[in-house]
Amino acid sequence: MTARRTTLSGHTHEFPSLVEVMAKATPARSGDVLAGCAASSEAERVAAQVVLADLPLTTFLDEQVVGYDEDDVTRLVLDTLDVDALAPVRSLTVGGFREWLLARAAEGDEAAITGLARGLTPEMVAAVSKLMRNADLIAVGRRARVVTGLRSTIGLPGRLASRLQPNHPTDDAVGVTASLLDGLLHGCGDAVIGINPATDSPAQTIALLELIDAVITRYEIPTQSCVLAHVTTTLRAIEQGAPVDLVFQSVAGTQGGNEGFGVTLALLDEAVTAARELKRGTVGTNVSYFETGQGSALSAGAHLGVGGAPVDQQTLECRAYGVARHYDPLLVNTVVGFIGPEYLYDAKQVIRAGLEDHFCGKLLGLPMGVDVCYTNHTDVDGDDTDTLTLLLGAAGCSFVIAVPGSDDVMLHYQSLSFQDVLTARQVLDLRPAPEFEAWLQRMDLVDGAGRVRELTADAPQARALLAAAR
Repeated sequence: MTARRTTLSGHTHEFPSLVEVMAKATPARSGDVLAGCAASSEAERVAAQVVLADLPLTTFLDEQVVGYDEDDVTRLVLDTLDVDALAPVRSLTVGGFREWLLARAAEGDEAAITGLARGLTPEMVAAVSKLMRNADLIAVGRRARVVTGLRSTIGLPGRLASRLQPNHPTDDAVGVTASLLDGLLHGCGDAVIGINPATDSPAQTIALLELIDAVITRYEIPTQSCVLAHVTTTLRAIEQGAPVDLVFQSVAGTQGGNEGFGVTLALLDEAVTAARELKRGTVGTNVSYFETGQGSALSAGAHLGVGGAPVDQQTLECRAYGVARHYDPLLVNTVVGFIGPEYLYDAKQVIRAGLEDHFCGKLLGLPMGVDVCYTNHTDVDGDDTDTLTLLLGAAGCSFVIAVPGSDDVMLHYQSLSFQDVLTARQVLDLRPAPEFEAWLQRMDLVDGAGRVRELTADAPQARALLAAAR
C-alpha cells in the first residue's frame, strides 16, 4: 500500500491506502460514518479529492480496493477487462478522465463514452463520480447509451420505461391482478411486470409467473414478466416448465456480500444460461435482472477491503455493477433509499446516491434504472422523490419503478406511483418503450398526443382489460 498526501491551508493530509483515499473523497453519507471510513471534515474530504484527482487511472489496474486473491468479484472484473476499450483514456488521471467525459458529453459524442464501458473497472468509475457535481453526473449519464431488449426495447433516446410492481402482502391473485391492470391502464409496465413475492415458495412463484404470463399472452403485451424470487427458486421454476422471462437476483460488490444473498457467480452462470435456453425473446436476448443498493455489503458485514480497511459503500455499489455487467442484463436497478437512514440519511444523500448510481451503472454499460424510494423513518418525502425522478429523467435513466398510489403495501416503503411516471414523461417529453407504445395505441389507451386517456368504467378499453380479472 502506498501512502499519498497533500497540503491544504498549511495542513498536510495523508491517506495510507487507496481504500482510504476513495472513502475519504466520497460525498457525505451516513453509511460511511457507520462503517468508520468517512472523512472527518470537509477539509479532509477535499484533500482526498485532490489526491484522487491526480491518480492515474491505471492505478486501479495495479492496486485493488478488495484483494484479487480473496474476492471473486475482483477476479471477475480484472480477468474479463477489455484493455482495448480502455485505450482512449488509459493515459489520463482520474481528474483528467472527468474532464474528458464532460467534454465528450458537451459534444454529444455518445459513441465515445459508451465505447469505454468494457474497459473500465468499477473503481475507476466510482473514483471519477466522487469528483463530479450532480449536474456533471446528469450531463454524462444522459450520453451513455445502453440499449437492451427481450420483448420490449429498453434505453433508446427519448424514452423512459417503467417496471409495474403489483405487490400484495399475501400474493393474493385478485389483489395482484387489480394492481397489474391499474398499471397497464396508466401506461406502465414496458420495462417489466415484476412482483416481489411475499414468500419464496416455488409453487407460489410459479403461480404468479403463470398469472402475469396469462395477461401478457391474452392481450399480446410486448413486455416481460418477473417474479423476484431467489435465483435458486427461479431455477426450480424453470425446471418445472414455468414461463420464466427473466432471472432475477440481488447482487453485491464483494464475494462475501453475494454469499450473504445466498449466491455465487457459478450459480448466476447456471441460471442465466438456463433462461437463455428458453428463447422467449422477440426483439432481444437479454434475460437477467439485477437489483443493487448502496449499503448492502455493509449490512452483511462484507465491506472490508485490502488490509481489513472498510470500503465506502458507493465504491462497493459500483463493484456490484461489475457483477451485473458480466451477464448482459435486460435491466439493473438500484433501490436507492430502501435500506434506511443508517446508509442514506436524508433527501440530499438519497438524491446524490440515485444520480451517482445511474451515472456509474450507465458508464459501465448497464441498462440502469432506479427505484426512487424511501422508508418511512428516513428524512425524505414526496417532494424529494419528485425532484430525483425529474433529475433522473433528464439524465436518461432507462426505467423507474412504480406501485399503486406510491405505497408498497407488501414491502412497506414509499416508491413512485403510476401517475408519477406519466408526469415525468409529460414534463420531460419522454415516451414508453416503442413496442409498448404501439400496443397502447393499438388498445386505444392513449390519445393522439400519446397521453394516457381518462377512461370510464364502461369504456371498451377498460372492459377488455378488466375481463382479465375474471
